[in-house]
Parts: sequence; structure tokens; C-alpha cells
Amino acid sequence: MLLGRCTTLLLTLVAGLALVVGLVPAAAGADPGDPGDSGEPPPVATTLTLTAPARYADRPTDLVATLTAADGTPVVDAPITVERYVRGSWEPVATPTTDAAGRAATEAVLSRSGTDNIFRAGFAGDATYAASQSAAFRAPVVKRGSRVRLQGPERVVDGRKVRLRVVWRTGNGVPVQAKVDVRRKARGGAWRLHRTVITSSDGRAELRVRPRVDTVWRAVARGNSWVERGTSPVHRVDNVPPGEPVVLPAGAPRPRVSLPAQPRASGPGPQLRVSRIPDGVWRSMVGRSWRPGCPVGRAGLRLVRVNYYGYDGYRHRGEVVAAASAAGRIGRALAAMHERRFPIRSMYRVDRFGWSGRLNGADDYRSMAAGNTSAFNCRWVVGRPGVRSPHSYGRSLDVNPWENPYRASHGWTPNSWWVGRSHPRVAWRSRGHAVVRLMAAHGLRWTYGTFDAHHFDARTTSGRVVPGPVARACGTEVCH
Repeated sequence: MLLGRCTTLLLTLVAGLALVVGLVPAAAGADPGDPGDSGEPPPVATTLTLTAPARYADRPTDLVATLTAADGTPVVDAPITVERYVRGSWEPVATPTTDAAGRAATEAVLSRSGTDNIFRAGFAGDATYAASQSAAFRAPVVKRGSRVRLQGPERVVDGRKVRLRVVWRTGNGVPVQAKVDVRRKARGGAWRLHRTVITSSDGRAELRVRPRVDTVWRAVARGNSWVERGTSPVHRVDNVPPGEPVVLPAGAPRPRVSLPAQPRASGPGPQLRVSRIPDGVWRSMVGRSWRPGCPVGRAGLRLVRVNYYGYDGYRHRGEVVAAASAAGRIGRALAAMHERRFPIRSMYRVDRFGWSGRLNGADDYRSMAAGNTSAFNCRWVVGRPGVRSPHSYGRSLDVNPWENPYRASHGWTPNSWWVGRSHPRVAWRSRGHAVVRLMAAHGLRWTYGTFDAHHFDARTTSGRVVPGPVARACGTEVCH
């Protein structure tokens, strides 16, 4: 009986094991396949594409989604979700339904920003057709033509600002708001970028410029995703002098030494500055206009910088070196010439002209031959070797020497043509001339009259014109 029970238990275990490993079916009539398979065929794969024709910005375009099955047959009556990428996220546009050709169409207005014209289409799928999504698609934009203009005055007085206006519109007159490069070219130069401006919503931008020479300008619109690049016609701005250029008599000789024009003046008025001698200036002076043994040293000298009107009518920045005790008067006299618009041909420091063994100082012959206005120069008197010039003390000023000659021991210098000739603005032959009177009003005496017409001396506090040793050396002669 015990044996029978064991046999029954063994048969039960074998039957259970067979059921687990699938040797026998779990129940009569069970499907031998996947127990979870419903028997329905899988959805058919689909392909979704999105296209659009090129249109102008601000105009609608037709977005067409096409949904087809794997074998190319159109999928009909399928809802398609069309989305647009806006500021970092996808936003719905419309949900059209495919027609008999598998196409679903909708409209969207194209943006001027290319990044806002990216679209995609999606199909969620159904029991028959699998879901699918198109690739992101940038709708093409037809660029409009571009018209750029640059407007403004055709003349500007040197030193002043002028307003230039940029106008950028499409070919059909729509304002363009974007970057425009404003370029300029000076006479004989190359085109250079002056500034980049951004036009406002009305397609306009303004900039103020201060051209110091004759220039031509043009605006170059860079173009963007919806408008073509464009370039304006050239706009010319002529720079004209603030003063009246000097008109000399017919036949008047030109200076024998040519000098480049000094830098244009900046700021209103004479901008008079009197300072101690800077290191760079002093290095240039030593061995030219100053040497050991001169009666005044660096501590007793000053650099005088001042604006002046040149013969060309433009304002320039000049400089002279003068004694500390006379720099104020000399500077104020030169500033007054600026205020009265009396022209000065040039005003370089005399050390620019180098050393002269003939004068034992800076080369005043070349300075005079250039018509250059100067002051301190530790040298001999022109035409009197060994006799110290009053310029050695820094209290003498030579103004426009080319038109106001000096009678040296060897004759008139720098030319004889101007002897006996005068000019109401640049050449004086009497104490009644406006320049001579101006100098006298600032303590500068026309010491030698027409024998040294360009020479003026600053009075000392005692009333003397120059220190005693110079007067004794020169006696009654002209002591330039």
C-alpha cells in the first residue's frame, strides 16, 4: 500500500515537470505559439516628408506633408501635425488631413529670421499604419532686392562734425532693420571700415563724423536671410578750411625749404599750453638748439604749444621753446594771432632743422628758408660768427621770416623779393601794421624794424628788451 502511494506521487511530479518545460500542452486546444500573440498583423511602416515652395519673407508659403506606406501607396485620411520651431521649442501650426494622394497642406507666413522658418510634420499612427515623423525642414525664402543710400552734406568745415544718414529698403520699399557697414576713403587711400550701424525699424540710421580731409563714403549692407546685400552710391564730403587761405602777390617766390603740414588743431580756440621741457623734446634739442655753455638751461626753458591758422586756412598745432620768463607773453601773443586769424606759415621747433656749424646752433638759415616761426635757439647771430644771438636767451620770437626778411652782413635773407613789399596779413613794414601792434600789446617789441622784420623781443621786467651782454656784443648793428 505504501508502494502504491509513492508511485502516485512520482507520476504527479513528472506530469508537472513536463508541463513546465512544454513537453505537453497546458490545456486541451492551446495555441503552440506565443501565448500573448493576438493574431493581428503589425502596422505598416510609413514615410512622412515635408516640402514648401520658396516665397518672400512676410508672405505665406504652402507647407505640404506627404505620407506614404512602405510600398509607396498614399496613406489617406491621416491627421498630420505640423509644427514650427520658435524660440527653442516646437509649437503647433495646424493639423491637416491627407487627401487621396496622401498629401496634407497648410499655410504659414515666413519670418525674416531664418531660424524661425524651421518646420516638421508628424503622424501619430493608427491600427493600420505605423507612426512617423519628417525631418526638420527649413522653408526656403526668396531674398528681396536691396537699395541702400547714404545721405548728408557735401561740405564740412574742418574740425566740425557732419551727420550722415543711412537708408536701407528692399526693392519694393520695405524698411530693413539690420547691420550696415559705413566705409570711408581719403584721397589717395584705400577703403576702410569707419563704423557699423544698425538701422532701426524704419530702415534708417545716423552717425556723426568729423572728417579732417576730403573723403568719400559709402554704406555696405551685409544682407541676411531675407534681403540681398547692397551697396550705396559713393557720397563725397569735401573738407573746407575754417579760415581764409592766404593769397600772395603774383610772382611771390615760394620758400626754398618745404615742410609737411603740421597736425590739424583740435578743440576750440588757441588751446595755449605752456609746460616744462619733456624728455623727448629735450633729447632733440641737445646738440642742435642747445649745448653746454648756453646762457639758459632746461630748467629755465618752457615748451609753448598753441593752435594757429596756417596759410592754407586750416588750423594747425604748433610749438616753440621760450624762456620761462617770456613763455607766457610769447604764448599769449601767438594765441592772440589765432584769435585774430593772422596766418602763420609753420611753427616747428628750430631743432627740427638740425645742427649748423656755420651758426654754432640749430640751422636758422633753413628755418628762415622754410618761413618757419621759432623762438629759442642757442646760436650765433646770422652773419656775425662768434656773436651770441638774443635767441640764445629764449626771449626772442621770429614770425613768418620768409615774407619778412632780415638784413644780415652778407645781404638780405632768406630772400630779397619781399624787401619793401608788405601784406595786410603776413608781411609788415611799419609799426602800424596790425601784427606789430598785436605783438606790442603783449610785451613783444619790433626791435629792429624793417631791418629784421620778422624779429620780436620780449621786454624784461626792467624794461630792457634783451640782456646786456647781447646788446654790447651787437652794438648798433642788427642782432638777429
